[in-house]
Amino acid sequence: MTANDLHETDAVLPFRITVPEDGVQDLRDRLARTRWPAPETVDDWSQGVRTDAARALVDRWRHEYDWRRFEAELNAVPQFRTTIDGLDLHFLHVRSSEPGAVPLLLTHGWPGSNADFLRMIGPLTDPVAFGGDAADAFDVVLPSLPGAGFSAAPTEPGWDLARIARAWAALMERLGYDEWLAHGGDWGAAVTTELGAQRPTGLLGIHLSTPYAFPAAIPDVLSAEEQRAVDGLAYYAGELGGSNHVQGTKPQTVGFALADSPVGQATWIYEKYQSKTDNAGRAEDAIPVDRILDQLSLAWFTNSAASSARIYWDNRSASMAGPHLDLPVAVTVFPRDVPRLPRSWVEQAYGDLVHFAEADHGGHFAALEQPEVLVDQLRTGLRSHRPAAR
Repeated sequence: MTANDLHETDAVLPFRITVPEDGVQDLRDRLARTRWPAPETVDDWSQGVRTDAARALVDRWRHEYDWRRFEAELNAVPQFRTTIDGLDLHFLHVRSSEPGAVPLLLTHGWPGSNADFLRMIGPLTDPVAFGGDAADAFDVVLPSLPGAGFSAAPTEPGWDLARIARAWAALMERLGYDEWLAHGGDWGAAVTTELGAQRPTGLLGIHLSTPYAFPAAIPDVLSAEEQRAVDGLAYYAGELGGSNHVQGTKPQTVGFALADSPVGQATWIYEKYQSKTDNAGRAEDAIPVDRILDQLSLAWFTNSAASSARIYWDNRSASMAGPHLDLPVAVTVFPRDVPRLPRSWVEQAYGDLVHFAEADHGGHFAALEQPEVLVDQLRTGLRSHRPAAR
């Protein structure tokens, strides 16, 4: 299937978020009626989210958090929906005023949304206003993954990485972009890697904050950095892998619980921010608490727990090895990512590695934890990909 085969219509319709007030009040009412489980029997997070942390987060969500503030922030950004391959897809789209701006497709992961990139839109589209160079300007396109946020929930299986990548290529074509770049982290990096493998017409290069570059067969002799990556993968698949395993096998079962309980939805996501960020003991050290609540609220109001989780089920055979890529690739590794890959394996996986950097701080959720660093890395890593630089 080609990008042209996906076009049922070229209509791109403006979209605006309006959550009814009774929906906001229903959330507060449900939070007030929470039936709490018996507390954990350990003094750490090894059994999951600690009761005191959950109660503090929920108390702020119920009494202090302002959804209308976040709704207005989202509505201040041009957003749209369009139908591709039978699915209504939501995306943010901001064109730069700079004449040399290059289109950049940014794909989020799980748990997350295209709102993960909100604080990056200004510096990317208007670098001069943020102390940068006009030559680094981008147009930005930020789609919501199928079933996540305000993208529709698929009604059939099969939305794997290859299908999402084809839809993204069709979206960029529909927006009139002949040449463009792409970035992603987490599942967004998996989609972006698949784009790199497909190499649709116009894709100039990619940037990854989560490189899928494990060797197909792990060598018998490993350097210290390679051993760290192997140990990190075991940790990721083992102690950290509870939600991944459930969503890869029975996403609908857990979806019933998360759709009915906002505290269930909150702790399901909160645990991932706790375990995979560069924090000093709490996720809030790495991501401002209201940014965490923004994501929890977005997941709740869109009732997307089950539909967003199915990306694990549709891609349950995906590998951390990923395909070998020959187009230009830039990579930024963040120190508290899990697993954290060494340069040696990244160089083996990507035949045209044009940029490799290791950030000083940050974990798995780079756009939320270190947006300024990620902006700088996108500018630096993708600079040689620009048409004028070739």
